Amino acid sequence: MDDEIFISASFFIVKYHHVQKSPMDEKRLTIQQKLYALTLCAIVFMMVYNFAAWYVSKLPEVPSFVFDFENYIPFISWSIISYMTSGIFFCLVFFFCQNKEQLKVLTQRMLFITIVSGICFLLFPLKFSLSKPEVDSSVLGYSFQFLKVFDSPFNQAPSLHIAYAFIFWSVFRNVKSGRTFLMLWLILLGISTLTTYQHHFIDIITGSILAHLCFVIFPYRKNDFLYRNFHVANIYFLSGWIIILMAILINQFLGKAGLIMLWPGFMILLIGYHYQKNDISFLKNKAGNIPWFKKIFYFPYLLLYRIFWQFFRKNKTPVEVVPRLYISSRPDHKSLKDFKPDKTTLAYDVSAEMEELSLIKDKTTYHSFPFLDIGTFDTKETKKLVSEITVHYRHLPSDGKILIHCTMGFTRSSVIGILVIKNILSLPLTEAITIMKTHNKHAVIPTYLEDFLKKI
Repeated sequence: MDDEIFISASFFIVKYHHVQKSPMDEKRLTIQQKLYALTLCAIVFMMVYNFAAWYVSKLPEVPSFVFDFENYIPFISWSIISYMTSGIFFCLVFFFCQNKEQLKVLTQRMLFITIVSGICFLLFPLKFSLSKPEVDSSVLGYSFQFLKVFDSPFNQAPSLHIAYAFIFWSVFRNVKSGRTFLMLWLILLGISTLTTYQHHFIDIITGSILAHLCFVIFPYRKNDFLYRNFHVANIYFLSGWIIILMAILINQFLGKAGLIMLWPGFMILLIGYHYQKNDISFLKNKAGNIPWFKKIFYFPYLLLYRIFWQFFRKNKTPVEVVPRLYISSRPDHKSLKDFKPDKTTLAYDVSAEMEELSLIKDKTTYHSFPFLDIGTFDTKETKKLVSEITVHYRHLPSDGKILIHCTMGFTRSSVIGILVIKNILSLPLTEAITIMKTHNKHAVIPTYLEDFLKKI
């Protein structure tokens, strides 16, 4: 049967045509498809890059943007080796795609970055301004001569080398062997943009921002729950790079006070890394406490959650969804006045970003089982938690009760509560969801979580 794959964005529409011979081939990529995607991206790159370079070269004056600290960046001639491999990676990356969706997303991202960069080159033309030392080595010298001819000094911000390197890694990170080597090489490639005196620092930051904007706009497996953390992580990465750019710009024009913004910038990048790794315990320990040094480093993040919790949570008082099973946001002393926790109470804290209330830890049988906010639920850990709560519920003393809470009380506690209700009452999933939404009117179950609930 005929199969068509559309790659669409505001700038382009691309259609693949091929003939499927059997259902087994439906998701299989052909060499022709990979070559087509490579050819398309290469042609668009050459047209955009060369036109922008030609246009800017005709301007009477092209400015440069250099931070003060760039005068201390050394020129390292041998770094040209890693710099030149960007073209090789550009050609190879298409052949490492494992399925049609990955090839489609890669093509979308490459075209988006190329076209948006070209627009930036035309609207905000910049040129490299530092003088480049002469290179005596014949091999390295030829490489630098090649750059003089084919690599424009005008197409600067955002750096295509940097933006492409992030895109390359989004594919190469899935290879089974040589993954660490490829990661380190791409890092060297990124550094080489500075040490070969081809780019200024503003180009590197804007290239990083463009790459992560691209990841947000064109997510891989957007509707797949297992990739939820990657989508959230990319939003954190994008935010972190923007804040870092603001910090160095403020430092350049208004004074060193702007450098304080590097703290939240790097903090947000690190949080994105934790989301990518689904590191549920990056803040809290099993006792529900956050160590003092983490409180200091993550203070802006913790403060933001405290503000959200203080002013935007709805279900402040524990809600009884079925007899002796309660759902709530992270409680305070006032909200526990009528709940009256004691040693027959089992408290399950599924939040990852706020310390547990001392009253809960001291007076109940406390369990910390964190999940990242608006992130994925590990299937194995979720089943383990739901089974544990189900067993404890069935063996509760006559005056016992169970409290499940997250930070805001909207999603994480509701999801676990639904699965527990399904277990203890032996109900279909839809009925368990109805019970939860009936009693906990502030429960939020996004579409991607409904799919997860059906699978689990």
